[in-house]
Amino acid sequence: MGGERISEWLPSARRTVLLCMIVALGAWVPCAAAQSIRIGYVNVVKTIEQAPQGDAALKKLEAEFGPKDRDLKALRDRIRAMEAELEAGAGKVTDAERAAVERDVFDLKRELKRTSQEVREDYNLRRNEELAALQTIVYKVIVEIAKAEHYDLIIHEGAIYASDAIDITDKVLEKLREQ
Repeated sequence: MGGERISEWLPSARRTVLLCMIVALGAWVPCAAAQSIRIGYVNVVKTIEQAPQGDAALKKLEAEFGPKDRDLKALRDRIRAMEAELEAGAGKVTDAERAAVERDVFDLKRELKRTSQEVREDYNLRRNEELAALQTIVYKVIVEIAKAEHYDLIIHEGAIYASDAIDITDKVLEKLREQ
């Protein structure tokens, strides 16, 4: 049998059965390995939105930026009052007085615009800092759960579909509430 081909010494029916067994064995080995892999899914957006740490960060931002918002509102109210006075006293003030008040209103509007932009930029910067800190906490909790429950892979964004059987979002939220 040294240089003979398999097709020469195996009848065709046996050859077909052997070929089918080899194909089935080749397909079975990856399937058996895949069954031992544990995969989980986390909806990170939902987790961040519902995490108690997110509420705490929001309250912190409100406390930090609340006074600035009140100052901006007071400035807006002052501008509206000055404009209303101009309208109400249209025939009672001199052109010079009217021009001075209009200049003051213009200056205040410019100050309001500049200050509003600064506050918005500061708020966005702080919000991003708080969000980054929250993301770090969420990712640490996800990794803790993955290691404790022996997950091989945790998927988040980009998943087209994840069944409830592998969705561990609620576990992550529960652990975040415990902290």
